[in-house]
Amino acid sequence: MASTEVQQQSDMADLGAGLDALEDVPVRRAPLGRTLLAKALPPLTAVVLVLLAWQGVYAAHVKPAYLLPGPLDVWDSLHDQWLQGTIGAMIWTSLSRGILGFLISVLIGTPIGLLVARSRLVRAAIGPILSGLQSMPSVAWVPPAIIWFGLSNATIYAVVLLGAVPSIANGLVAGVDQVQPIYLRAGRTLGATGLRGVRHVLIPAALPGYLAGLKQAWAFAWRSLMAAELIASSPALGIGLGQALENARDQQDMPTVLATILLILFIGVCVELVVFSPLERHVLRSRGLLTDRR
Repeated sequence: MASTEVQQQSDMADLGAGLDALEDVPVRRAPLGRTLLAKALPPLTAVVLVLLAWQGVYAAHVKPAYLLPGPLDVWDSLHDQWLQGTIGAMIWTSLSRGILGFLISVLIGTPIGLLVARSRLVRAAIGPILSGLQSMPSVAWVPPAIIWFGLSNATIYAVVLLGAVPSIANGLVAGVDQVQPIYLRAGRTLGATGLRGVRHVLIPAALPGYLAGLKQAWAFAWRSLMAAELIASSPALGIGLGQALENARDQQDMPTVLATILLILFIGVCVELVVFSPLERHVLRSRGLLTDRR
């Protein structure tokens, strides 16, 4: 009997030593050049293929040149706007609105999400409404917002909030629903109750779902902003990317229309790559869900 217990203890010690050895295995980082090549080559290849296809359609005269300009015509439009100094101002006008509206949405959507996640009565009452608002096209809010606030920045921010807040709240609710109850019990045992428990236990544990909601909320905020700028146009509001797109449409300037669309797409991609993708990788890696350390 004693020898069996000794053997079991020896086996457990060997298992623990093996697990420790696995944890201590050094992770080799790929060379920086290879990492950049692996990350940059696929999207660059895709861009080149799209440009070649675009040029092919343009050369085939599928549409008249004034309706479907070629890539070089669009590039010339971007270059002219750059020389005139208008691109930077347009981007800053829209980006500053988008960032401010998104931050306000976070301040509003986070407590709403916590309230819905922690209260069955509140979830039953407004949970379906949040889901319905999330699926509602942002452009539908522009007419009532203009009636309520006129052609002002308040109209634009109202549309952005109505587009982003439901996504933030629903993302946090989804994240809280995935939190293991043992984490909350352990937090209460250590004295993390009330707001301290929310700050130190609940939100960190729900962070993956919350971050997914934030990522989706930014996409909705950016789309809502473009819809608002397209319709709620006024000289007093300044010229953002949406307003510039509408002005180019009025002038039947297709190169500028496509150039503005590319700028809108470029900013969306940059925010994803610079802000949300690194945050997502950091959160997943900290939880052992991402082992790639390149």
